[in-house]
Amino acid sequence: MVDRSEITGLVLAGGQGSRLGGVDKGLQLHRGQPLALQALQRLTPQVGKVMLSANRHLDEYARWGAPVWPDPPDLSGYQGPLAGFLAGLAHADTPYLATVPCDCPRFPDDLVARLAEAMQDEIDLVLARTAAGTEPAFCLMRLGVAGSLRRYLAAGERKVGRWMSQMRRAEVTFDDPAAFFNINTPDDLARA
Repeated sequence: MVDRSEITGLVLAGGQGSRLGGVDKGLQLHRGQPLALQALQRLTPQVGKVMLSANRHLDEYARWGAPVWPDPPDLSGYQGPLAGFLAGLAHADTPYLATVPCDCPRFPDDLVARLAEAMQDEIDLVLARTAAGTEPAFCLMRLGVAGSLRRYLAAGERKVGRWMSQMRRAEVTFDDPAAFFNINTPDDLARA
């Protein structure tokens, strides 16, 4: 099993927020706190180090005390979560990177521990799954996948599931799909 000290946690907050009218989703308030801050606070005790991936309002994110990294400069525009993964892989100094999206404030407290338990020598990445399907933004990966990811993005590909299907992977099933409810629209934010 991978020890938490060997894992850097990354909160993905670099999206366009297009379904929220183009606002920075990670800074939207939920129960009086920004979504990304809640994700950061929930992730911090589960890993050895933390950082954020963001492409706007970097100074605001940096006030929370964790390093903030934008998408790699050779990837123009908003390339999606894979660009955030690549930023995290480039800046992590532990053997593993655990990722969570900023728009899911109630992910499990034992998320990273359970993903780490499933990580074996022959596995590149482990992702969460519920009865509704895989949750690819909730992932634990080896830093060694960075080359594969960079080549995939350089080829113009953007689909997370397609890239992950090329990796040696494992999945961990979580029983409560509500824990992975993500906030994409104003209605979702109100419901949460």
